[in-house]
Amino acid sequence: MAASQTFKIKGMHCASCAVNIERALKKSVGVTDAQVNYATETAQLVFDETKTNPNQLSKIMEPLGYSLIINEPTALTKEAAAMGMSPDAPPFAEASEGRHAAHLGLRESKAEKLAELQAMKQKLLIALPITIISAIVMTWDILVTLGQVAAMPITLSEFTHHLMPLLALYMLVVVGQPYLLGLYRFLRYGRANMDSLIGLGTVAAFIYSFAVTAFEEALKPYINVETNYYDVTIIVIAFITLGKYLEARSKIKTGDAIEKLLNLQAKVALVRRDGQEREIPVSEVVHGDLIIVKPGGKIAVDGLIIEGASYVDESMITGESMPTTKTIGDAVVAGTINTTGTFVFKATKVGSETVLAHIIKMVETAQSSKAPIQKLADQISGVFVPVVLVFAFVALTTWLLVGTATLGFAPALSLGLVSFVSILVIACPCALGLATPTAIIVGVGKGAQAGILIKDAATLEKLHKVDTVVVDKTGTLTKGKPEFISIQNFSKQSDADLISILASLEQKSEHPIATAIIQYSQTKQWPILAVTNFEALKGKGVRGVINGVEYFAGSTKLVAGLGLQFDALGLSAQTEAGQTPVVLATGQRVLAVVMIADALKPEALEAISQLHQKGIKVVMLTGDNQQTAEFIARQLNIDEVVAEVLPEDKLKKIKALQAKGRVVAMAGDGVNDAPALAQADVGIAMATGTDVAIESAGITLLHGDISKLVKAIKLSKMTMTGVKQNLFWAFVYNVVGIPLASGVFYPFLGWLLSPVFAGLAMALSSVSVVGNSLRIKAKKL
Repeated sequence: MAASQTFKIKGMHCASCAVNIERALKKSVGVTDAQVNYATETAQLVFDETKTNPNQLSKIMEPLGYSLIINEPTALTKEAAAMGMSPDAPPFAEASEGRHAAHLGLRESKAEKLAELQAMKQKLLIALPITIISAIVMTWDILVTLGQVAAMPITLSEFTHHLMPLLALYMLVVVGQPYLLGLYRFLRYGRANMDSLIGLGTVAAFIYSFAVTAFEEALKPYINVETNYYDVTIIVIAFITLGKYLEARSKIKTGDAIEKLLNLQAKVALVRRDGQEREIPVSEVVHGDLIIVKPGGKIAVDGLIIEGASYVDESMITGESMPTTKTIGDAVVAGTINTTGTFVFKATKVGSETVLAHIIKMVETAQSSKAPIQKLADQISGVFVPVVLVFAFVALTTWLLVGTATLGFAPALSLGLVSFVSILVIACPCALGLATPTAIIVGVGKGAQAGILIKDAATLEKLHKVDTVVVDKTGTLTKGKPEFISIQNFSKQSDADLISILASLEQKSEHPIATAIIQYSQTKQWPILAVTNFEALKGKGVRGVINGVEYFAGSTKLVAGLGLQFDALGLSAQTEAGQTPVVLATGQRVLAVVMIADALKPEALEAISQLHQKGIKVVMLTGDNQQTAEFIARQLNIDEVVAEVLPEDKLKKIKALQAKGRVVAMAGDGVNDAPALAQADVGIAMATGTDVAIESAGITLLHGDISKLVKAIKLSKMTMTGVKQNLFWAFVYNVVGIPLASGVFYPFLGWLLSPVFAGLAMALSSVSVVGNSLRIKAKKL
């Protein structure tokens, strides 16, 4: 029987780890498909349960240094299964103890990650002063060689002579332990990654250095014992470990999006059973239960209202800022919030059937799916290590065979050893390892200064390839909350007086639109008047007496009910544009009409224009009605509009665009955008939106400023150009340096790269890479 499951993976350190794990799993008996995602550290496996199981698959990976995080079902999930619910469903808030917690490792894995991060930080705090000491000694030796400074005093020289091996040994064995393990696994299993390269270079430098230190007198006739490479071991390990620490810190919140989605679910429900009301855990709600929801309450499961009416905040599903009127027969959704009134609804969907559960599943699937990202340095590492080893041994062997015949054994051995060590030292992947992280670190820092928060390097890498931007309307292109737009005055009273009267009435109203009117009045510092005989007219508006005059405020239906003459058709242009009219009237005539709407962000038009200039197509997806969506699209010159969509529809649209070969960025701010944000090649969240949207996205724009999207794309291009330049220079040093170090030019030109200059070349390669990365800081976004 085929099973499809997603597991967290322990022990992943680089993109080539994902390749190694995927290869091992695909070769395993019973596995039909394996997709390993380095960004989320997960593996999606399809396997035959009759032939293998997760524990067996984990054992296959263990020799390579990895393992599957397998969680047994908790008592809570067993209880759900006993009730007939799907054991892998997230039907309740406590599910953070159930399958989703297990999948994400919210207990074991996250705790381990935090502990690992803290341990790495402690190692770096000790490594920093060691690195500074080493850098000072290395610089002094180089300057002495160049004749720029005097030699080190004998006492100090002897002290560093004995201190450096101890410092290098500590860095290699304690801080560099992952790289030693990477080298060991490469030698034993033939699987290389960046850890293997780092381990090879640092171990070679240390062994050579220790040999010339321990056997100085014995080796003096054969090789130059004055030169060692302890500083190479120390500095390389320190820099690479720092990069890994910064990367690990940025990835620590991978599972927060689903964790926050789970927290949206109500924990308890007030149920009417056998004529009695009682509060029960949501896990005990079954189909047909009658659930009572009071003002401010969270709706527990999906269902249909059978008693009462209210306004329900459904922004987590629809993305729309204004609460929706709900009456008998209307559907309600789990996780949404009742703002006013009390109602009773009948449960129709529970557990994994609810809309919220489907959103969780969609986000989970999209986050765990494999992104088409390949790290050039990690790809090459699989070939680079054996090639370097072959070069080093060929050089040593050639010198011993050919050199002995022409020069004698001692000179041939000396030249052979120099070539062997020089190749390994100059091939040490310091620059290769720094090429990407230094540019990314600078790019991410520059983005943060500009209000662009980037979650990981993969996102920054993909962004410059985007050719289609999909945007949500509410909260992304618009401000996301109702605002006062205009007033039409049909009376002799001033606008200020009319709005003051309207705000006084609305202050006692429970309707969400009231807030916009009150805030506008407060901004103008217009007074709030005393209201008597106030009454809320459900579904229509409010009435009240101010200074002896009875006023009515509400919808056009209220005016029609009063029998007043009013041309509602004259407001069609505004209503089609998404504006909501609020009519102020007395019992005799209409005094004014105030228009309320979710206004466009002032920077939206310029941002869309700049995207078009870059040749990027802009698509708007919104849960709002078609007329309003088209009106907004015309204002902003948007290329394509898809209106009245649900979260699943947004996800399908993203997938459809990707199927056409488009590289898609999705910008949104609501829970309803989370699945699409996770599925898109690049997810972009507004910081003014929900935490779930922010956690699902790879990029967050501070202050919800859509214009920063254009800057983010430019930043991505700048950073990736820097990365490519860095990789070029890193490889140039190796391509030019390895033949020189091997002694190819020695018989003809007398050129042989000494380990001293091999180390210097390695250091210069790192300096050039870091310097080139720092240039990104000076560039203007």
